[in-house]
Amino acid sequence: MSTDPNTLSARELARRIRSGEMRAADATRQTLDRVARVNPAINAIVQDCAEEAMQEAERLDARIAAGDPVGPLAGVPVTIKVIADQTGYASTNGTRLTKDLIATQDSPFLRNLRAKDAIVVGRTNAPAFSYRWFTTNKMHGDTLNPHNAGLTPGGSSGGAGAATAAGLGHIAHGTDIAGSIRYPAYACGVQGLRPTSGRVPMFNHSGGDRGIGPQIMAVSGPLARTVDDLRLGLEGMAGYAHDDPWSVPMPLTGPSFNRRVALVTHPGGIETDPRIVADLERAAEMFRAAGWVVETPDIPEIREAVELQIDLWLSDEHAAKLAAAREEDDPGAIALLEHFADRPAAKDQAAFARLFMRRSALVRAWRGFLEEYPVVLMPVSAELPFRKDEDLEGSDTLTRLWTSQLPQIAIPLLGLPAISICSGVENGVPSGVQIVTAPWREDICFTAGEVLEQGFGLPQIVG
Repeated sequence: MSTDPNTLSARELARRIRSGEMRAADATRQTLDRVARVNPAINAIVQDCAEEAMQEAERLDARIAAGDPVGPLAGVPVTIKVIADQTGYASTNGTRLTKDLIATQDSPFLRNLRAKDAIVVGRTNAPAFSYRWFTTNKMHGDTLNPHNAGLTPGGSSGGAGAATAAGLGHIAHGTDIAGSIRYPAYACGVQGLRPTSGRVPMFNHSGGDRGIGPQIMAVSGPLARTVDDLRLGLEGMAGYAHDDPWSVPMPLTGPSFNRRVALVTHPGGIETDPRIVADLERAAEMFRAAGWVVETPDIPEIREAVELQIDLWLSDEHAAKLAAAREEDDPGAIALLEHFADRPAAKDQAAFARLFMRRSALVRAWRGFLEEYPVVLMPVSAELPFRKDEDLEGSDTLTRLWTSQLPQIAIPLLGLPAISICSGVENGVPSGVQIVTAPWREDICFTAGEVLEQGFGLPQIVG
Protein backbone atom coordinates (compact mmCIF):
# COMPACT_ATOMS: atom_id res chain seq x y z
CA MET A 1 0.00 0.00 0.00
CA SER A 2 1.40 3.41 -0.95
CA THR A 3 2.10 5.97 1.75
CA ASP A 4 -0.54 8.65 2.35
CA PRO A 5 1.19 11.95 1.48
CA ASN A 6 -0.56 13.65 4.40
CA THR A 7 1.36 11.50 6.86
CA LEU A 8 4.56 13.21 5.68
CA SER A 9 5.82 16.75 5.91
CA ALA A 10 6.25 18.63 2.64
CA ARG A 11 10.02 18.39 2.99
CA GLU A 12 9.96 14.62 3.59
CA LEU A 13 7.48 14.06 0.77
CA ALA A 14 9.73 15.96 -1.64
CA ARG A 15 12.76 13.99 -0.45
CA ARG A 16 11.04 10.65 -1.07
CA ILE A 17 9.89 11.72 -4.52
CA ARG A 18 13.34 13.01 -5.49
CA SER A 19 14.94 9.77 -4.31
CA GLY A 20 12.46 7.60 -6.19
CA GLU A 21 10.96 6.08 -3.02
CA MET A 22 7.59 7.56 -4.05
CA ARG A 23 6.19 8.62 -7.39
CA ALA A 24 4.94 12.17 -7.80
CA ALA A 25 2.02 10.81 -9.80
CA ASP A 26 0.95 8.58 -6.90
CA ALA A 27 1.20 11.39 -4.36
CA THR A 28 -0.70 13.75 -6.64
CA ARG A 29 -3.40 11.16 -7.38
CA GLN A 30 -3.93 10.50 -3.67
CA THR A 31 -4.20 14.22 -2.96
CA LEU A 32 -6.67 14.74 -5.79
CA ASP A 33 -8.73 11.75 -4.60
CA ARG A 34 -8.90 13.35 -1.17
CA VAL A 35 -9.96 16.64 -2.75
CA ALA A 36 -12.76 14.79 -4.55
CA ARG A 37 -13.92 13.18 -1.27
CA VAL A 38 -13.55 16.08 1.16
CA ASN A 39 -13.80 19.33 -0.77
CA PRO A 40 -17.51 19.17 -1.72
CA ALA A 41 -18.45 19.53 1.96
CA ILE A 42 -16.30 22.65 2.58
CA ASN A 43 -15.85 24.24 -0.88
CA ALA A 44 -12.27 25.33 -0.23
CA ILE A 45 -11.00 24.57 -3.75
CA VAL A 46 -13.20 26.25 -6.35
CA GLN A 47 -11.15 25.91 -9.54
CA ASP A 48 -10.10 22.39 -10.57
CA CYS A 49 -6.49 21.79 -11.64
CA ALA A 50 -6.56 17.98 -11.53
CA GLU A 51 -5.79 17.21 -15.18
CA GLU A 52 -2.87 19.62 -15.35
CA ALA A 53 -1.57 18.43 -11.96
CA MET A 54 -1.41 14.81 -13.11
CA GLN A 55 0.37 15.79 -16.31
CA GLU A 56 2.98 17.75 -14.34
CA ALA A 57 3.45 14.84 -11.92
CA GLU A 58 4.03 12.36 -14.74
CA ARG A 59 6.58 14.69 -16.35
CA LEU A 60 8.34 15.09 -13.00
CA ASP A 61 8.56 11.30 -12.53
CA ALA A 62 10.01 10.97 -16.02
CA ARG A 63 12.69 13.55 -15.23
CA ILE A 64 13.59 11.76 -11.98
CA ALA A 65 13.77 8.41 -13.78
CA ALA A 66 16.11 9.99 -16.33
CA GLY A 67 18.40 11.21 -13.57
CA ASP A 68 17.68 14.87 -14.17
CA PRO A 69 17.96 17.28 -11.20
CA VAL A 70 14.66 18.35 -9.64
CA GLY A 71 13.71 21.05 -7.17
CA PRO A 72 13.31 21.12 -3.39
CA LEU A 73 9.50 21.08 -3.69
CA ALA A 74 9.47 18.08 -6.00
CA GLY A 75 5.93 16.73 -6.17
CA VAL A 76 4.64 18.74 -3.18
CA PRO A 77 0.92 19.51 -3.69
CA VAL A 78 0.11 23.21 -3.35
CA THR A 79 -2.98 25.36 -3.78
CA ILE A 80 -3.20 28.87 -5.23
CA LYS A 81 -5.69 31.56 -4.20
CA VAL A 82 -8.04 32.72 -6.97
CA ILE A 83 -6.66 36.24 -6.60
CA ALA A 84 -3.44 35.23 -8.39
CA ASP A 85 -2.63 34.71 -12.06
CA GLN A 86 -2.17 31.09 -13.11
CA THR A 87 -1.92 30.41 -16.82
CA GLY A 88 -5.23 29.25 -18.24
CA TYR A 89 -7.37 30.09 -15.20
CA ALA A 90 -9.57 33.05 -14.31
CA SER A 91 -8.14 35.38 -11.66
CA THR A 92 -11.60 36.00 -10.21
CA ASN A 93 -10.72 37.32 -6.74
CA GLY A 94 -14.12 35.92 -5.80
CA THR A 95 -16.13 38.07 -8.23
CA ARG A 96 -18.35 37.44 -11.22
CA LEU A 97 -17.06 40.67 -12.75
CA THR A 98 -13.75 38.96 -13.52
CA LYS A 99 -14.96 35.45 -14.34
CA ASP A 100 -13.52 35.77 -17.85
CA LEU A 101 -10.18 37.32 -16.80
CA ILE A 102 -8.05 34.40 -17.97
CA ALA A 103 -4.35 34.60 -17.12
CA THR A 104 -1.88 34.13 -19.95
CA GLN A 105 1.13 33.77 -17.64
CA ASP A 106 1.82 32.87 -14.02
CA SER A 107 2.31 35.39 -11.24
CA PRO A 108 6.04 35.47 -10.36
CA PHE A 109 5.67 33.66 -7.01
CA LEU A 110 3.97 30.81 -8.88
CA ARG A 111 6.75 30.76 -11.45
CA ASN A 112 9.11 30.27 -8.51
CA LEU A 113 7.06 27.43 -7.06
CA ARG A 114 6.87 25.65 -10.41
CA ALA A 115 10.62 26.14 -10.96
CA LYS A 116 11.13 24.20 -7.71
CA ASP A 117 8.74 21.50 -8.96
CA ALA A 118 5.71 22.07 -6.73
CA ILE A 119 2.45 20.81 -8.24
CA VAL A 120 -0.72 22.92 -8.15
CA VAL A 121 -3.69 20.71 -7.24
CA GLY A 122 -6.37 23.42 -7.06
CA ARG A 123 -7.27 27.08 -6.66
CA THR A 124 -8.86 28.27 -3.43
CA ASN A 125 -11.77 30.53 -2.63
CA ALA A 126 -11.77 34.15 -1.45
CA PRO A 127 -14.51 36.66 -0.59
CA ALA A 128 -15.44 39.11 -3.31
CA PHE A 129 -12.50 41.50 -3.84
CA SER A 130 -10.74 39.82 -0.87
CA TYR A 131 -12.25 42.44 1.45
CA ARG A 132 -13.49 40.32 4.35
CA TRP A 133 -12.45 37.96 7.17
CA PHE A 134 -15.23 35.70 5.87
CA THR A 135 -15.18 33.67 2.65
CA THR A 136 -18.45 33.85 0.76
CA ASN A 137 -19.22 35.19 -2.69
CA LYS A 138 -21.70 34.84 -5.54
CA MET A 139 -19.10 33.52 -7.97
CA HIS A 140 -17.84 30.43 -6.15
CA GLY A 141 -20.15 30.11 -3.13
CA ASP A 142 -19.39 29.74 0.58
CA THR A 143 -16.31 28.11 2.06
CA LEU A 144 -16.95 26.37 5.39
CA ASN A 145 -14.59 25.99 8.32
CA PRO A 146 -13.62 22.28 8.46
CA HIS A 147 -13.68 22.35 12.27
CA ASN A 148 -17.04 24.04 12.66
CA ALA A 149 -19.42 25.11 9.88
CA GLY A 150 -20.86 27.79 12.14
CA LEU A 151 -17.54 29.65 12.24
CA THR A 152 -15.80 31.63 9.54
CA PRO A 153 -12.83 29.88 7.90
CA GLY A 154 -11.29 33.33 7.92
CA GLY A 155 -10.59 35.57 5.00
CA SER A 156 -9.65 36.62 2.64
CA SER A 157 -7.57 33.44 2.16
CA GLY A 158 -10.34 31.37 3.74
CA GLY A 159 -10.21 28.74 1.03
CA ALA A 160 -6.47 28.36 1.61
CA GLY A 161 -6.95 27.93 5.35
CA ALA A 162 -9.77 25.42 4.96
CA ALA A 163 -7.88 23.43 2.32
CA THR A 164 -4.79 23.24 4.52
CA ALA A 165 -6.75 22.11 7.57
CA ALA A 166 -8.54 19.45 5.51
CA GLY A 167 -5.36 18.00 4.00
CA LEU A 168 -6.02 19.24 0.46
CA GLY A 169 -2.41 20.09 -0.23
CA HIS A 170 0.66 20.61 1.94
CA ILE A 171 1.27 24.31 1.25
CA ALA A 172 -1.34 26.91 0.38
CA HIS A 173 -0.77 30.29 -1.20
CA GLY A 174 -2.52 33.19 0.49
CA THR A 175 -2.39 36.97 0.44
CA ASP A 176 -2.37 39.38 3.38
CA ILE A 177 -3.11 43.11 3.48
CA ALA A 178 -5.04 43.15 6.76
CA GLY A 179 -4.61 39.64 8.13
CA SER A 180 -5.74 37.53 5.20
CA ILE A 181 -3.10 34.83 5.77
CA ARG A 182 -2.78 34.99 9.54
CA TYR A 183 -6.51 35.07 10.30
CA PRO A 184 -7.54 32.06 8.14
CA ALA A 185 -4.65 30.09 9.67
CA TYR A 186 -5.95 31.06 13.12
CA ALA A 187 -9.59 30.31 12.30
CA CYS A 188 -8.79 26.95 10.68
CA GLY A 189 -6.25 25.74 13.24
CA VAL A 190 -3.11 25.75 11.06
CA GLN A 191 0.04 27.89 10.69
CA GLY A 192 0.36 30.95 8.46
CA LEU A 193 3.13 33.40 7.61
CA ARG A 194 2.82 36.98 6.46
CA PRO A 195 6.25 37.72 4.92
CA THR A 196 7.95 41.10 4.73
CA SER A 197 6.69 43.24 1.87
CA GLY A 198 8.96 42.54 -1.11
CA ARG A 199 9.97 39.06 0.02
CA VAL A 200 7.55 37.16 -2.25
CA PRO A 201 7.04 38.63 -5.74
CA MET A 202 3.43 39.09 -6.82
CA PHE A 203 2.04 40.70 -9.95
CA ASN A 204 -1.00 39.88 -12.06
CA HIS A 205 -0.39 40.65 -15.71
CA SER A 206 -4.11 40.07 -16.23
CA GLY A 207 -5.06 42.96 -13.96
CA GLY A 208 -2.27 45.51 -14.15
CA ASP A 209 -0.78 47.64 -11.40
CA ARG A 210 -2.35 47.96 -7.97
CA GLY A 211 -3.15 51.06 -5.94
CA ILE A 212 -0.80 52.63 -3.41
CA GLY A 213 -2.03 50.72 -0.35
CA PRO A 214 -1.85 47.25 -1.90
CA GLN A 215 1.56 48.01 -3.41
CA ILE A 216 3.15 48.76 -0.05
CA MET A 217 1.11 46.50 2.25
CA ALA A 218 -0.25 43.45 0.36
CA VAL A 219 1.93 40.33 0.35
CA SER A 220 1.72 36.73 -0.76
CA GLY A 221 2.79 33.96 1.58
CA PRO A 222 2.25 30.38 2.71
CA LEU A 223 -0.17 28.53 4.98
CA ALA A 224 0.70 25.00 6.11
CA ARG A 225 0.22 22.49 8.91
CA THR A 226 3.78 22.78 10.22
CA VAL A 227 6.22 25.64 10.65
CA ASP A 228 8.86 23.82 8.62
CA ASP A 229 6.39 23.46 5.76
CA LEU A 230 5.90 27.25 5.97
CA ARG A 231 9.68 27.61 5.78
CA LEU A 232 9.81 25.41 2.69
CA GLY A 233 6.85 27.26 1.20
CA LEU A 234 8.58 30.61 1.67
CA GLU A 235 11.77 29.23 0.13
CA GLY A 236 9.66 28.16 -2.84
CA MET A 237 7.82 31.45 -3.33
CA ALA A 238 10.47 34.05 -2.49
CA GLY A 239 12.95 35.81 -4.75
CA TYR A 240 13.50 38.76 -7.03
CA ALA A 241 11.24 39.13 -10.04
CA HIS A 242 11.47 41.86 -12.65
CA ASP A 243 7.70 42.20 -12.92
CA ASP A 244 7.25 43.06 -9.24
CA PRO A 245 9.05 46.39 -8.67
CA TRP A 246 8.85 45.89 -4.89
CA SER A 247 10.60 42.51 -4.88
CA VAL A 248 14.00 42.33 -3.17
CA PRO A 249 16.54 39.45 -3.36
CA MET A 250 17.17 39.38 0.39
CA PRO A 251 18.77 36.37 2.13
CA LEU A 252 16.26 34.11 3.88
CA THR A 253 18.31 33.99 7.09
CA GLY A 254 19.85 36.78 9.11
CA PRO A 255 22.45 37.14 11.85
CA SER A 256 22.14 35.69 15.34
CA PHE A 257 19.67 37.43 17.65
CA ASN A 258 18.90 37.74 21.32
CA ARG A 259 16.26 35.27 22.55
CA ARG A 260 14.15 38.05 24.04
CA VAL A 261 10.36 38.18 23.84
CA ALA A 262 7.93 41.02 24.50
CA LEU A 263 4.65 39.54 25.75
CA VAL A 264 1.67 41.75 24.85
CA THR A 265 -1.73 40.37 25.82
CA HIS A 266 -3.84 43.47 25.12
CA PRO A 267 -2.14 45.46 22.32
CA GLY A 268 -3.71 48.86 21.84
CA GLY A 269 -5.99 48.17 24.80
CA ILE A 270 -8.09 45.53 23.04
CA GLU A 271 -10.28 43.31 25.24
CA THR A 272 -8.60 39.98 24.57
CA ASP A 273 -10.68 36.84 25.18
CA PRO A 274 -9.56 34.97 28.34
CA ARG A 275 -8.79 31.79 26.38
CA ILE A 276 -6.45 33.73 24.11
CA VAL A 277 -4.77 35.40 27.09
CA ALA A 278 -4.23 31.96 28.58
CA ASP A 279 -2.74 30.76 25.29
CA LEU A 280 -0.34 33.71 25.29
CA GLU A 281 0.71 33.02 28.86
CA ARG A 282 1.26 29.35 28.02
CA ALA A 283 3.35 30.43 25.05
CA ALA A 284 5.42 32.71 27.28
CA GLU A 285 6.16 29.77 29.58
CA MET A 286 7.23 27.68 26.59
CA PHE A 287 9.73 30.36 25.64
CA ARG A 288 11.03 30.58 29.21
CA ALA A 289 11.41 26.80 29.38
CA ALA A 290 13.44 26.96 26.15
CA GLY A 291 15.79 29.52 27.67
CA TRP A 292 14.31 32.69 26.20
CA VAL A 293 13.80 35.86 28.26
CA VAL A 294 10.19 37.01 28.36
CA GLU A 295 9.23 40.50 29.52
CA THR A 296 6.12 42.69 29.36
CA PRO A 297 7.29 46.11 28.12
CA ASP A 298 5.12 48.84 26.66
CA ILE A 299 5.11 48.55 22.88
CA PRO A 300 5.16 51.49 20.45
CA GLU A 301 1.90 53.03 19.24
CA ILE A 302 -0.17 50.44 17.38
CA ARG A 303 -3.78 51.66 17.31
CA GLU A 304 -2.93 54.55 15.00
CA ALA A 305 -1.39 52.07 12.57
CA VAL A 306 -4.86 50.58 12.07
CA GLU A 307 -6.31 53.96 11.15
CA LEU A 308 -3.55 54.62 8.65
CA GLN A 309 -3.92 51.13 7.17
CA ILE A 310 -7.63 51.64 6.58
CA ASP A 311 -7.01 54.93 4.82
CA LEU A 312 -4.30 53.48 2.60
CA TRP A 313 -6.30 50.37 1.73
CA LEU A 314 -9.98 51.34 1.66
CA SER A 315 -10.09 55.12 1.32
CA ASP A 316 -7.88 55.25 -1.77
CA GLU A 317 -10.21 55.16 -4.83
CA HIS A 318 -13.09 54.41 -2.45
CA ALA A 319 -15.81 55.51 -4.89
CA ALA A 320 -14.56 53.11 -7.56
CA LYS A 321 -14.30 50.28 -5.03
CA LEU A 322 -17.84 50.87 -3.81
CA ALA A 323 -19.21 51.09 -7.35
CA ALA A 324 -17.60 47.74 -8.19
CA ALA A 325 -18.97 46.15 -5.02
CA ARG A 326 -22.47 47.36 -5.89
CA GLU A 327 -22.14 46.10 -9.46
CA GLU A 328 -21.05 42.73 -8.08
CA ASP A 329 -23.96 42.99 -5.61
CA ASP A 330 -21.86 41.50 -2.83
CA PRO A 331 -23.37 42.24 0.62
CA GLY A 332 -20.09 41.86 2.54
CA ALA A 333 -18.06 44.15 0.29
CA ILE A 334 -20.84 46.75 0.21
CA ALA A 335 -21.27 46.69 4.00
CA LEU A 336 -17.55 47.17 4.58
CA LEU A 337 -17.09 50.02 2.11
CA GLU A 338 -20.23 51.82 3.24
CA HIS A 339 -19.06 51.47 6.86
CA PHE A 340 -15.94 53.50 6.04
CA ALA A 341 -17.54 55.79 3.45
CA ASP A 342 -17.02 58.97 5.48
CA ARG A 343 -13.22 58.62 5.59
CA PRO A 344 -12.20 59.37 1.98
CA ALA A 345 -13.72 62.87 2.06
CA ALA A 346 -11.30 63.83 4.82
CA LYS A 347 -8.25 62.81 2.80
CA ASP A 348 -7.12 65.76 0.71
CA GLN A 349 -3.58 65.97 -0.64
CA ALA A 350 -2.20 67.46 2.56
CA ALA A 351 -3.87 64.79 4.72
CA PHE A 352 -2.50 62.06 2.48
CA ALA A 353 1.01 63.48 2.85
CA ARG A 354 0.63 63.56 6.65
CA LEU A 355 -0.50 59.93 6.55
CA PHE A 356 2.80 58.88 5.04
CA MET A 357 4.76 61.00 7.48
CA ARG A 358 3.00 59.33 10.42
CA ARG A 359 3.56 55.92 8.87
CA SER A 360 7.27 56.66 8.69
CA ALA A 361 7.35 57.61 12.37
CA LEU A 362 5.48 54.46 13.45
CA VAL A 363 7.68 52.19 11.33
CA ARG A 364 10.78 53.80 12.81
CA ALA A 365 9.52 53.30 16.37
CA TRP A 366 8.67 49.64 15.79
CA ARG A 367 11.97 48.86 14.09
CA GLY A 368 13.77 50.37 17.06
CA PHE A 369 11.68 48.34 19.51
CA LEU A 370 12.41 45.12 17.60
CA GLU A 371 16.13 45.78 17.95
CA GLU A 372 15.62 45.36 21.70
CA TYR A 373 12.90 42.68 21.57
CA PRO A 374 13.36 40.54 18.42
CA VAL A 375 10.08 38.71 19.10
CA VAL A 376 6.74 40.26 20.00
CA LEU A 377 4.19 37.73 21.21
CA MET A 378 0.63 39.01 20.84
CA PRO A 379 -2.89 37.85 19.91
CA VAL A 380 -3.92 37.11 16.36
CA SER A 381 -7.29 38.61 17.27
CA ALA A 382 -8.98 39.77 20.46
CA GLU A 383 -11.78 37.27 19.82
CA LEU A 384 -12.07 33.59 19.02
CA PRO A 385 -13.03 32.91 15.37
CA PHE A 386 -16.11 34.87 14.37
CA ARG A 387 -19.48 33.36 13.59
CA LYS A 388 -20.10 32.76 9.90
CA ASP A 389 -21.03 36.05 8.15
CA GLU A 390 -21.10 37.90 11.47
CA ASP A 391 -19.96 41.06 9.68
CA LEU A 392 -23.36 41.30 7.98
CA GLU A 393 -25.12 41.95 11.30
CA GLY A 394 -24.83 45.73 11.17
CA SER A 395 -22.45 48.65 11.62
CA ASP A 396 -22.03 48.19 15.39
CA THR A 397 -20.91 44.61 14.85
CA LEU A 398 -18.50 45.67 12.13
CA THR A 399 -16.98 48.24 14.48
CA ARG A 400 -16.49 45.56 17.14
CA LEU A 401 -14.94 43.08 14.69
CA TRP A 402 -12.53 45.64 13.28
CA THR A 403 -11.51 46.69 16.78
CA SER A 404 -10.80 43.08 17.72
CA GLN A 405 -8.66 42.65 14.60
CA LEU A 406 -6.19 45.38 15.55
CA PRO A 407 -3.28 42.85 15.75
CA GLN A 408 -4.05 41.83 12.17
CA ILE A 409 -4.55 45.23 10.59
CA ALA A 410 -1.65 47.14 12.10
CA ILE A 411 1.17 44.82 11.02
CA PRO A 412 0.94 45.43 7.23
CA LEU A 413 1.09 49.20 7.74
CA LEU A 414 4.26 48.71 9.81
CA GLY A 415 5.86 46.55 7.09
CA LEU A 416 6.63 43.67 9.45
CA PRO A 417 6.53 39.89 9.02
CA ALA A 418 4.34 37.85 11.38
CA ILE A 419 3.38 34.25 11.92
CA SER A 420 0.15 32.78 13.29
CA ILE A 421 0.65 29.63 15.37
CA CYS A 422 -2.22 27.30 16.27
CA SER A 423 -2.57 26.80 20.02
CA GLY A 424 -5.19 24.06 19.72
CA VAL A 425 -8.83 23.33 19.00
CA GLU A 426 -11.34 23.11 21.84
CA ASN A 427 -14.93 21.97 21.20
CA GLY A 428 -14.54 22.72 17.51
CA VAL A 429 -13.14 26.22 18.07
CA PRO A 430 -9.51 26.84 17.03
CA SER A 431 -7.30 29.45 18.66
CA GLY A 432 -3.75 30.67 18.26
CA VAL A 433 -1.12 33.31 18.93
CA GLN A 434 0.91 35.66 16.76
CA ILE A 435 4.65 36.32 16.60
CA VAL A 436 5.90 39.57 15.06
CA THR A 437 9.54 40.17 14.11
CA ALA A 438 11.71 42.75 12.35
CA PRO A 439 11.65 43.18 8.55
CA TRP A 440 13.32 40.37 6.59
CA ARG A 441 13.52 38.21 9.73
CA GLU A 442 11.05 35.50 8.83
CA ASP A 443 13.75 33.14 10.06
CA ILE A 444 13.08 34.44 13.57
CA CYS A 445 9.36 33.82 13.03
CA PHE A 446 10.17 30.21 12.18
CA THR A 447 12.61 29.68 15.06
CA ALA A 448 10.20 31.13 17.61
CA GLY A 449 7.22 29.46 15.97
CA GLU A 450 8.79 26.03 16.28
CA VAL A 451 9.26 26.54 20.03
CA LEU A 452 5.52 27.11 20.32
CA GLU A 453 4.59 24.39 17.83
CA GLN A 454 6.48 21.88 19.94
CA GLY A 455 4.63 23.04 23.05
CA PHE A 456 1.14 23.38 21.58
CA GLY A 457 1.40 20.32 19.35
CA LEU A 458 1.04 19.94 15.60
CA PRO A 459 -2.29 20.82 13.97
CA GLN A 460 -4.26 17.76 12.97
CA ILE A 461 -5.95 17.20 9.62
CA VAL A 462 -9.74 17.51 9.78
CA GLY A 463 -11.99 14.99 8.09
